[in-house]
Amino acid sequence: MTSLGGTDLVDWKLAVSTATRMLRPGPEVSREEARSVVAELRRHAVASERHVREFTALDSGGVDTPVLVVDRPGWVRANVAGFREVLGPLMSRMRERRAAVPGGTALTAVGSKVTGVEVGMLLAFLSSRVLGQYETFAPAGPDLPGPGAGRLLLVAPNIVHVERELDVHPHDFRLWVCLHEETHRTQFTAVPWLRDHLESEIQSFLVEADVDPATLVERLRRAAQAVGGRGADEAAEAERAGGPSIVDMVQTPRQREILDRLTAVMSLLEGHADYVMDGVGPAVVPSVAEIREKFTKRRQAGAGRLDRALRRLLGLDAKLRQYRDGERFVRTVVDAGGMAGFNRVWTSPNTLPTKEEISRPEQWLARVGPGPA
Repeated sequence: MTSLGGTDLVDWKLAVSTATRMLRPGPEVSREEARSVVAELRRHAVASERHVREFTALDSGGVDTPVLVVDRPGWVRANVAGFREVLGPLMSRMRERRAAVPGGTALTAVGSKVTGVEVGMLLAFLSSRVLGQYETFAPAGPDLPGPGAGRLLLVAPNIVHVERELDVHPHDFRLWVCLHEETHRTQFTAVPWLRDHLESEIQSFLVEADVDPATLVERLRRAAQAVGGRGADEAAEAERAGGPSIVDMVQTPRQREILDRLTAVMSLLEGHADYVMDGVGPAVVPSVAEIREKFTKRRQAGAGRLDRALRRLLGLDAKLRQYRDGERFVRTVVDAGGMAGFNRVWTSPNTLPTKEEISRPEQWLARVGPGPA
């Protein structure tokens, strides 16, 4: 684990404080309404567990992970902890490289402050957009006693903001969101090898990151400066030109292979979650069709030119494609072999779809077989 300040390439403590200062205000709610929203989200999270288990036939074996209803500062703190956990080995290696350069330690100390501010700006931007997430790589703590545990985060102000923006039934929308996020929790608790496999792929990707620390920091700054308004013209130009994302820019050939596998896994997980929440929805969410239609339009539209450019730079456009392509893969495989046939995907890393198979599910069916109908 890396320290919070000084010799790190990113001053994480400063990133948190910067993000907290720059957070956009959430929707106006009374104290009583806020308590009611939190209580309802917790109830929906509990109810969603049974709905998802019955629909997917995935058994978590009694594994329980925390459900945290957080505000935007809470989301920022949780994600910084997760970033430090995953990026620790890479940061240590880059810190050693910088320390070997004359004056490198002093340069890193100064640079970490600058980067901490700018990473904080990014976190502030993202914190108003996330409705919930299953935090797979949360570090061990009082509520997470050991490695391999995760926790489910539901960002209450963002959920309220979107349900108002879409003008949908609050009760239905909150349950609908919980069904999606609970599916992610079920994926990792019911498939014990999945977390370790994903972590191994991520670490392999980072090990291949043969990039100078200053170069990596500069790429982060491009996004952060756009968020701060200083790079709006550059971001708009990147949108028009279809420029690469941060992830695209740090790839080696070996990383591209790993990233293809990671993209396939993430497409599967996101598409499965979308398929499940829409499959469960008609029975428990009366207005699911209206919610899906409005939410899909919102996903595709973005909030404007700068927002679209930032989504591309941060790789968020790829995430939107993951929802669409992954859901189509799941639907095709379930249609061919039923849910039991689809669940063969969870047998081992070898039965996960490749990136090409996500786009062409018939290839996965030919390789693995449809299973029982």
